[in-house]
Amino acid sequence: MSSSSKDQHEKRTTQLADSQIISIDDARLRKRTQQDAELHYRAKILGMEKVELLEEMVRFQEERSHVGSLTPEMMKMGRHLFQALENSAETRELRVLAGSYRRHLELELDEHRKKTLNLHH
Repeated sequence: MSSSSKDQHEKRTTQLADSQIISIDDARLRKRTQQDAELHYRAKILGMEKVELLEEMVRFQEERSHVGSLTPEMMKMGRHLFQALENSAETRELRVLAGSYRRHLELELDEHRKKTLNLHH
């Protein structure tokens, strides 16, 4: 390899390494931001009264219909919502419904994590 070719190769390698470092930093920041949003949502949910939880469930279902599918963020937030609904339910039917949907979201989230892990291996 000529000196010029070697310099160009090193320059491309450095640029690639720099972009990967930025990507890793961006990914960490994004993950931290998502975790913060999840914690904020959980705190919000835990502070809600029963009627507010039911209204949030309707809003959640409307968002899911609008988006067309469950995103990982929706799955994470939904499991907090449905856990709170399950815990505060006054009727057996609502407790069963909320628990069933929470378990569904947890299974969907586990599947998403498995797919994500398989993509990175």
